[in-house]
Amino acid sequence: MYPEFTEEQKMLRETIKNFAEKEVAPLAYEIDRDERFPKESFKKLGDLGVLGITAPVEYGGAGAGYTEMCIIGEELAVVCCSTAATWGDHTDLCIDNIRRNANEEQKKKYLPPLCDGSKIGGLAMTEPGAGSDVLGSMRLRADRKGDYYILNGTKTFITNGPVGDVFVVYAKTDMGKGPHGVSAFIVEKEFPGFSRGKQFEKMGWRGSPTGELIFEDCKVPAENLMGKENEGARILMSGLNTERTSLAALSLGISRGAYEFSLKYAKERVQFGKPIASFQLIQSKLVDMAMEIELSRLITYKCAAMADKGLVEEMNLMASYAKLYTAGVGMRITTEAVQILGGYGYLKEFPVERMMRDAKLQQIGGGTDEIQRLIIARELLQD
Repeated sequence: MYPEFTEEQKMLRETIKNFAEKEVAPLAYEIDRDERFPKESFKKLGDLGVLGITAPVEYGGAGAGYTEMCIIGEELAVVCCSTAATWGDHTDLCIDNIRRNANEEQKKKYLPPLCDGSKIGGLAMTEPGAGSDVLGSMRLRADRKGDYYILNGTKTFITNGPVGDVFVVYAKTDMGKGPHGVSAFIVEKEFPGFSRGKQFEKMGWRGSPTGELIFEDCKVPAENLMGKENEGARILMSGLNTERTSLAALSLGISRGAYEFSLKYAKERVQFGKPIASFQLIQSKLVDMAMEIELSRLITYKCAAMADKGLVEEMNLMASYAKLYTAGVGMRITTEAVQILGGYGYLKEFPVERMMRDAKLQQIGGGTDEIQRLIIARELLQD
């Protein structure tokens, strides 16, 4: 089931790897320290043509698939998960969502500036009182008034929230229907009644800005309804499996980055007269790390191949396997990398400290570990 990359995919991987090492890695410490959006990298990713990797060519995208999306996410996360997360939210949760669900006029209007990077995109789903029960507990409401929907409420933990220009926003259009009363809208930052709340100071993903979005009688043109009214649950669910696959690719990248750095360190660091890589306890750690990275790669790209074959709805079990397993691997490997470096691993001067902080969110965002286990159990127990 492990797909061999095509020559084009291999070239893409080398291109992004070189770009990440030359353009992204030198900024990783700074954007983490300052909690700032990596605008330099983002603009150059637009110039490379990979912001709209799955968007059709006629809208400025690359017309590629989810395997290519995972390749890019993995290689960026090897050196900087913040940049990978910012890119992923823009590319997967915003652009790919619009590609799948928007009408022709919406695609013509929003995809080109999102694909070239002149506008930054995001997804607004989570609310202060709604975490894992995001649909049932949603309180942001949208009331139809003539040619507009009037939105009132707050979204929180929104990646790219402090810097975004265009957001896919989920809101309740029928408060009495629970999860079946949710609709999806494309909202611009210039719409009257839209504002930003506070930007959060986070443990990890610090270079990927996260904050609140506030809607106070926010006027959204009715033409910006994506899909049909009360169809938001279907739209949201249509992207969960590919989101979890792309998050698995980020976890894989974090794991690789921590492993590769600690392997190099273990070969160079001398104690008791010889490199610590010659010690069996260190070798045991490196073996486990390498093995779990290979298993993470297999399951991640199996999911990507399934998505590229159009088996998105059949991916529930596999996508949750991938999300749960790779996130756990990322946490284990980054922790062991810090251990291998010892005191140096605890210093911000070395990247494994940042990688360990970044890895933790992989077990929370996109559906917590606990939610993935519930999904897996439900799938296993079905006839």
